[in-house]
Amino acid sequence: MIKQGAYPPEPWCLRETHLDLELLAQSESLFALSNGHLGLRGNLDEGEPHSLPGTYLNSVHERHPLPYAEAGYGYPDYGETVVDAPNGKLIRLLVDDEPFDVRYGELSEHRRVLDLRRGVLDRAVRWQSPSGVEIRVRSTRLVSLTQRAIAAIRYEVEPVSDRVAVVVQSELVANETLPPPASDPRAAAALSAPFEALDVQTTAAGLSFVHETRLSKLRVASGIDHEVDGPSDMSCAVDAAEDLGRFTVTCRLDPGRTLQLTKYLAYGWSGQRSLPAVRDQVAAALAAARQSGWDGLLAEQRELLDRFWEGADVRLEGDEEIQQAVRFALFQLLQASARAERRPIPAKGLTGTGYDGHCFWDTESFVLPVLTYCAPQAAADALRWRADTLPVATEHARALGFSGAAFPWRTITGRECSAYWPAGTAAFHVNADIADAVVRLSNAHPDPDFDRRVGLPLLVGTARLWRCLGHMDRDGEFRIDGVTGPDEYSAVADNNVYTNLMAQQNLLAAADAAAADLQTATELGVSDAEVESWREAASAMYVPRDRALGVHQQAENFTRHARLDFGVLPPDPYPLLLHMPYVDLYRKQVVKQADLVLAMHLRGDAFTAEEKRRNFDYYEELTVRDSSLSACTQAVLAAEVGHLDLALDYAAEAALMDLRDLESNTGNGLHMAALAGTWIALVAGFGGFRDHHGELSFAPRLPAGLGGLAFTLRWRGARLHVDIDPSRAAYTLREADGELDVRHHGEKLRLENGRTVLAPLPEIVPQPRPGQPPGRAPTLREDRTAEAAPATDGSADPNQ
Repeated sequence: MIKQGAYPPEPWCLRETHLDLELLAQSESLFALSNGHLGLRGNLDEGEPHSLPGTYLNSVHERHPLPYAEAGYGYPDYGETVVDAPNGKLIRLLVDDEPFDVRYGELSEHRRVLDLRRGVLDRAVRWQSPSGVEIRVRSTRLVSLTQRAIAAIRYEVEPVSDRVAVVVQSELVANETLPPPASDPRAAAALSAPFEALDVQTTAAGLSFVHETRLSKLRVASGIDHEVDGPSDMSCAVDAAEDLGRFTVTCRLDPGRTLQLTKYLAYGWSGQRSLPAVRDQVAAALAAARQSGWDGLLAEQRELLDRFWEGADVRLEGDEEIQQAVRFALFQLLQASARAERRPIPAKGLTGTGYDGHCFWDTESFVLPVLTYCAPQAAADALRWRADTLPVATEHARALGFSGAAFPWRTITGRECSAYWPAGTAAFHVNADIADAVVRLSNAHPDPDFDRRVGLPLLVGTARLWRCLGHMDRDGEFRIDGVTGPDEYSAVADNNVYTNLMAQQNLLAAADAAAADLQTATELGVSDAEVESWREAASAMYVPRDRALGVHQQAENFTRHARLDFGVLPPDPYPLLLHMPYVDLYRKQVVKQADLVLAMHLRGDAFTAEEKRRNFDYYEELTVRDSSLSACTQAVLAAEVGHLDLALDYAAEAALMDLRDLESNTGNGLHMAALAGTWIALVAGFGGFRDHHGELSFAPRLPAGLGGLAFTLRWRGARLHVDIDPSRAAYTLREADGELDVRHHGEKLRLENGRTVLAPLPEIVPQPRPGQPPGRAPTLREDRTAEAAPATDGSADPNQ
């Protein structure tokens, strides 16, 4: 686990005050920059040492066969794994013939700062070579949020006391050597040398490559160009081969003089366009970047981020660590999605190769709700990608013997990539999760064109699957048998409550959308009889409940299973999936991640307050949180049922998942859903925010550890600002064309543009704190905050 002092809590930046090589893998993920199209891990400029060299292009992947000991009908034939694109962020430095390497000589200063307002990674170094020559190195790195194909680096070298000979080598390298494969199934498959070189071009100050993946046949173009400011007698040269290109600057520098290199990187790819087309795309992107210049790129980045924070910022009083964490989370979510443009948002974003770079249901159920209210265009683009994959999902459903569309459990291109069907193919709830994201976005930001082209086709395709997958039993109830819900320790069960309730919502939403757009529905082949069958199935949906215990069953008969005997497990047995066979987990009352509890969040309209309380307490004792998706949902429901201190503990766990590396796998990439969960835990948990049927409601309540919470939601062209303190909530509507009705603890409030409405907070009666499985109680928040170091002034200057 990363100790708190490694990254002191600051409101607008993530600061590394010294270089700890034992945390190199984690820092590479935490300091990653991306824009949804292009991602650069936070490797040191000189490239070494490194844990995982990482340059990623969204959806650039290679195929690999999926071996089966015993194959079955409908199993996917091959998998897809993200590959390392040509690395253009390398800048090597030689000082009097000695390479600058942090492992040698004396490193008297090394600071890095990820600036959340400027959108850059700053680095400041003071280093003495083994022969005693001392230099300063400063660099600033950005991946442009406005120019999709572009990243840029400014790199400066300055001697401290002696005249030195300096050589700077700026490189572009393909097919880099990767570390050996990990045994953890959550890591990526290892693919070596995935690219074949097709073209190399050089210019006076740069070069470009075109490569092609060997099996997936994707053409990838990459290029670098440079501007240099240094002594008049410096020399520059370019050389390039198939997988290595280099721009070299050589000069002598006196103390106080600086060599400044500005490096522009550009990337593009296609599975269809010709070699000249992708090569010219990169050349054009580099020309546009040079036209903007370094200062122009910085200004564009700051302007975009200013607009983003205006409608997305969350302000917290009383917990500096969570304050830092929620802004870090929002920044990373924007980076993962801003320019994805009809490509998926992977579970790790573009920060690492964990989970092979695949997209899961996490995107629709965790990431898109945040983007819907903070960056709606990015949410819309992610759903457009899902709509683009409808033909593949329809083909997959047909192969399984179903109507409609069966979206994949894990994928890059839309094809199922999970070789383990009980947790993959059987997890049909991904269909309903996609439908939920469609409904949420359409309610928050109505767009008839989006509904016609994207929303309705997705709702119809997913609804058709449910009507075919389920059936009416002899008692007139609609059953969905043999499915896997969010809890992957309870696979292939009958009538999973989460799945059934989300499918019910899906069916009704499809029926309503088809009725609202008869022309498009007719084009999709929807008949009146089909719509009526959707409504019939929804009204008859079976939701199992154990009346003797007074709780809902996560799935039918779940509460009749034996409870897991934690006493027979080895020390430190978590995650259980690495210490127990699935066949044993599937037979026990043990829950990997919030399942029924998630249903109570997303379909809270289907439960009474008393049912939520009893359900939460029952499943709290069974949930081991072997998934980073769980803590935020448990925080939301803990807050709703009155366990405010427990909710704060869970909110902190979600918030610090990566900043503290709580699951010991941040080195493989950041957990995008857990990052989104930070916002969810605060806004839906302590803000009590819900959006059921297009009606906004709030039930704010603050734990003793927080003195205030403020957040902004984008809603139908307006911004709704909510400011909560322990006694009241203030609602302010801005940029609105008309009035907006919301509910505050059930009371209807009418909001007018520019006016603030105050509403008191009711007293919350504390509830007895429920227990958790052995060793899985969240760390008490007061214990964490007692360890916290005092914050600095929040400046993002790496030299401070």
